[in-house]
Amino acid sequence: MELPCWCLLLLSCLQSLSAHDDFFTSIGQMTDLLYTEKDLVTSLKDYIKAEENKLERVKQWADKLESLSATAIQDPEGFLGHPVNAFKLMKRLNTEWGDLESLVLSDTTDGFISNLTIQRQYFPTNEDQTGAAKALLRLQDTYRLDANTISTGDLPGVKYKSLMTVEDCYELGKIAYSDVDYYHTELWMAQALRQLAEGEESTLDKVTLLDYLSYSIYQQGEIKRALEYTKQLLELDPEHQRANGNLKYFEFQLEKQKKAAEDLTKKQKDPGNKETAEKTEKPKKKVSNKLIPERKKYEMLCRGEGNRMTPRRQSRLFCRYYDNNHNPKYVLAPVKQQDEWDRPYIVRYLDILSDGEIERIKQLAKPRLRRATISNPITGVLETASYRISKSAWLTGYEDPMIDTINQRIEDLTGLEMDTAEELQVANYGVGGQYEPHFDFGRKDEPDAFKELGTGNRIATWLFYMSDVAAGGATVFPDVGAAVWPQKGTAVFWYNLFPSGEGDYSTRHAACPVLVGNKWVSNKWIHERGQEWRRPCGINETD
Repeated sequence: MELPCWCLLLLSCLQSLSAHDDFFTSIGQMTDLLYTEKDLVTSLKDYIKAEENKLERVKQWADKLESLSATAIQDPEGFLGHPVNAFKLMKRLNTEWGDLESLVLSDTTDGFISNLTIQRQYFPTNEDQTGAAKALLRLQDTYRLDANTISTGDLPGVKYKSLMTVEDCYELGKIAYSDVDYYHTELWMAQALRQLAEGEESTLDKVTLLDYLSYSIYQQGEIKRALEYTKQLLELDPEHQRANGNLKYFEFQLEKQKKAAEDLTKKQKDPGNKETAEKTEKPKKKVSNKLIPERKKYEMLCRGEGNRMTPRRQSRLFCRYYDNNHNPKYVLAPVKQQDEWDRPYIVRYLDILSDGEIERIKQLAKPRLRRATISNPITGVLETASYRISKSAWLTGYEDPMIDTINQRIEDLTGLEMDTAEELQVANYGVGGQYEPHFDFGRKDEPDAFKELGTGNRIATWLFYMSDVAAGGATVFPDVGAAVWPQKGTAVFWYNLFPSGEGDYSTRHAACPVLVGNKWVSNKWIHERGQEWRRPCGINETD
């Protein structure tokens, strides 16, 4: 039996999907799901067409019999007096109505249901849906976006605008609620309520939204606002059992707070109570910029804020044509190099990877992409982490000679040995894809970080940007206030270790969440062994 061509296409898509999970961690692999959904729509349309054909035949039969019955009923005996009419009546009731019954009972869903059943086992899971939802919340926080901006799709660099429904907003709020994240629960239940009030049609009602909203506000300590929303709920549903209970409880708590405030005021007015007076007069401490938590610095840099490059330092950064001390391959065609940062020294190479090479690397990597992992510092076991949302693959020269060519290019431009470097790692970021602040090198409290490789610590990092990113996705260095933005076809390079072999802690860096777009990168981690004569040791610790 020959399979329809769309079925063959479906099977090929399923083969590529069968090896993957955690779809939300890679935009590149999520594209396969679009083709899967397209095939499902084709199958659904075939089912609809079959049902329409069946109904059309039933309708024609009904119209014919309606006309015949109208004529026969006018003079039943006269009508049946014609022997042909009598015969046809017997035939219709004995045979044709049975055929019609078989037609009506015939199942045209087999093809669609079987296709759906096959594909469902490769569908995204609850983890994927939750992961994508949490990514939206993460983007909301990192880039300081209000719920309405996300809901209306008004994001920077957006090409295909998409609106969120009341149900979508409610789903985000519910996921935040189940994660005991009452701050985001409030934001998204309020957005759902706003869209409902603006006249959007929905199966959800205000009572459900107000129930979540009032409770999430109460959990954040705002009892007065929680009481207001509870009263709104009871106006719509006076018999709501939980709301009636909450009303009494909130009123009791407010009265309790009021009494406590009055008692405090009395104590403050009492001149004999020195302890209270001293507490109220104690000045607030000013928070120094240096004490800003790393997380805040990271998010500020992702938004393009907090960059600590001064005009004086900027004047010392240059661009140049670079041949790495007259390397024969680059004497006649030097590459374009520009300084990105001074300390740590970060340089960018422009037009260093062609579009053809980028597409080939992506083509090789895509079937091999797996959820990126981190090494547990305590157990040493590789595991997934919420702060690293991407998928990665490792490529060697055995996959394609082009990989060897790229490795040689890195060696020619850095002057460092590639035989002891790790394989080329390709990464594709998912929905809100990120990698929070981390070091590439092993610290002193991780003496066995790369023991299995036997090539020493990671002396340097080479990072290719294989795509432009419409919004977000910068590589930031929170400790020094640096931000490097993706630019397709370029690469950035920095040393993780000083010449002495000590780690440069200013290289702690992060990949900002991708707000809009698809971020592809590849990197080469270069190790100490083999560099003894290429980068001699320094005498001082920070040389």
